[in-house]
Amino acid sequence: MNFNLEKNDGKIIITLDGRLDTVNSVSFNEFIEANKEEITSSAEATVSLNFKDLEYISSAGLRALLALKKYLSQFGKTLVVENINNVVREVFEVTGFGKIVKID
Repeated sequence: MNFNLEKNDGKIIITLDGRLDTVNSVSFNEFIEANKEEITSSAEATVSLNFKDLEYISSAGLRALLALKKYLSQFGKTLVVENINNVVREVFEVTGFGKIVKID
C-alpha cells in the first residue's frame, strides 16, 4: 500500500492505493503520525482522502479513518473521502460509516 500527501485547491489530499486492512492500517497510522505537523499546521481546513485506487477497506481501516477524523476535529479540520469505488462505498453503507465521514 502506498500513501501520498499533497496540497491542492485549499485542501490537503492523501491518496491511498491497494487495501486498507489490518496490516496496512498500521502503515497508514504511521504515515499520518509522520505527517501530523504538515497536516495540522496548514491553513487548509479540509483533509481529503482520495480512494481512487483503494480496492478494499476492512474494519481496521475504518478504525484508522475514525481515529484520523477525531484527531483532525481537534484542529477544526474536516475529513472528506472522494473517488470512492462501489466495493468501498458498500462497506461504508453497511457499517453506517457514510454518516460519519463525508463522501464527495
